[in-house]
Amino acid sequence: MAHFFTSESVSEGHPDKVADQISDALIDHFLAFDPQSKVACETLVTTGQVILAGEVKSNCYLDVQEIARQTIREIGYTKSEYKFDAESCGVMSTIHEQSPDINQGVERSRPEDQGAGDQGMMFGFACRETENYMPLPLELSHRLLRELAAIRKAGVEMTYLRPDSKSQVTIEYGDDGAPARIEAIVISTQHDDFIRPVDANDTEEKSRVEAEMLARIREDVRTILIPRVLANCDPKIAAMYGEDCALHVNPTGVFVIGGPHGDTGLTGRKIIVDTYGGRGAHGGGAFSGKDPSKVDRSAAYATRHVAKNLVAAGVCDEVLVQVAYAIGVADPVGLYVDTYGTSKVNLTDGEIAKRIGHIFSLRPYDIEQRFNLRSPIYRETAAYGHLGRKTEKVTKTFVDGSGVSIECEVVLFPWEALDCVEQVRSEFGL
Repeated sequence: MAHFFTSESVSEGHPDKVADQISDALIDHFLAFDPQSKVACETLVTTGQVILAGEVKSNCYLDVQEIARQTIREIGYTKSEYKFDAESCGVMSTIHEQSPDINQGVERSRPEDQGAGDQGMMFGFACRETENYMPLPLELSHRLLRELAAIRKAGVEMTYLRPDSKSQVTIEYGDDGAPARIEAIVISTQHDDFIRPVDANDTEEKSRVEAEMLARIREDVRTILIPRVLANCDPKIAAMYGEDCALHVNPTGVFVIGGPHGDTGLTGRKIIVDTYGGRGAHGGGAFSGKDPSKVDRSAAYATRHVAKNLVAAGVCDEVLVQVAYAIGVADPVGLYVDTYGTSKVNLTDGEIAKRIGHIFSLRPYDIEQRFNLRSPIYRETAAYGHLGRKTEKVTKTFVDGSGVSIECEVVLFPWEALDCVEQVRSEFGL
């Protein structure tokens, strides 16, 4: 039976994402200068203020205030009228040393026996709806906002854009369960007060001016943003957009006040945006601000890697993989697989789960080593999704609290690599 499914995304300028990016920028700096750093840091942003908190065990000294300001600068909060900008906001740090009770559960005399940094369950998901094996509603939601940010930063078109924005996409699925049509798109974007009434006290003129601004933004979204996104999509996906798609742009009205001035932002409040947009499942643990000894992060990446390689290898068309841990224990306490009835092999989902262990180790140390997770690769994950991204090698520069600068060549999003497809095919006789 036909049905609809909706996912949302938020931009790098959304207050929660500002917080996530600051936390992950700190993680990267700690790991760049001391790869064995243990870090769990949270960020709160509000009008004119940034508060850093958390626990750290590291041999390096950082200027955390400047790292926070540089991150805010790169996002685009550089004007005083935003009521939150990189140069004038206050930055307060209450970061302290990590509890030895937690640390003793993670570190071992043999590194390979490293225990999980916490208990909990993590999920990985993959499907065939897009080229990157992600659900289509979320993928389009991310693409809309990445393109909107690119337009804003280019400063040529839609020059009124401010950093804070949200998107939402509803997809109609056919009787066969495949995406059939883009039913609705919602875009809410912060903007300048780019048309002003001559008399600010004239209510009627103010309403007219606001309506004129909203009409301009809606038309630009329709004629500039959406065509640019569709032009870079698979033609089959682009063909799903038509005149019958409901388009809602800033449906509540003007959106001048936004960012951390409009709403307080906190690390870890966009876990569904970060993962699968509500598809599959989520264990509840946030990613940003955590070093890879926290399996909330590393095991979620590892299960995505498992799920993606299973689907790419042809084991199934859609799969959910769950792993669970006890704090301080290396071996998972449970592994679960659900192929949603799409399996192409003559095995039960439970039997598929058993065979996964022949290819993929899900012990914390092995996950860290497989993806080189103690390299500074996390700032890029903190906006537009941790999953479904492009694996690429880049060079990054970091400066410590003494002004010492180093360059690191790293591989971003290594868990997205389809590097185990042949092993999977061999294991499952495909």
